[in-house]
Amino acid sequence: MAGRPLLQWVVERAKRASLIDQVVVATTDRPTDDALIELCSKINVPCFRGSENDVLDRFYQAARTFGAEVVVRITADCPVLDSEVIDKVVRYFLDGDYDYVSNGFERTYPDGLDTEVFRFDALERAWREADMKSEREHVTLRIWQHPEWFKIGAVKNDQDLSSLRWTVDEPEDLQFHPRRLRTSWTSDVLRDE
Repeated sequence: MAGRPLLQWVVERAKRASLIDQVVVATTDRPTDDALIELCSKINVPCFRGSENDVLDRFYQAARTFGAEVVVRITADCPVLDSEVIDKVVRYFLDGDYDYVSNGFERTYPDGLDTEVFRFDALERAWREADMKSEREHVTLRIWQHPEWFKIGAVKNDQDLSSLRWTVDEPEDLQFHPRRLRTSWTSDVLRDE
């Protein structure tokens, strides 16, 4: 996208968030992901390699390896994520003394600006107790499906923009046009500073 790999956009934009101390790429240990490791080396971002199918274990091991007390999870298919949205979700998490916060519970943000923030302790509990395949495949499923165990918060946008799709899950998603991205609340979409 605009002459750079999508992952590079994600990393660079995540680094713009003022409330994030370190950005780490957590990828699989499959040889096909060696190219991601090379890219991370080129753009100077640390990586962690782990299970392809047990994504919960991959995140847990990455967080443990890098000593994270709080994890901010952003997926690599969101190249136009907004650092201001990330900071808003992190601030909500910190101010509310939550175990888990997301802006994806009640969709009010465009698909592609999803941000999850959770305590390492919550991740560790989910990692220890998750026994269903779906809970191992989806990092935070065990957490947000159990509000009786975890203090959970939801961040909503002032304006409902949930009908917009800014993610790259399918080949046709690469065909979107930047003019569709203009909104009154985001300032840095596709701007490279």
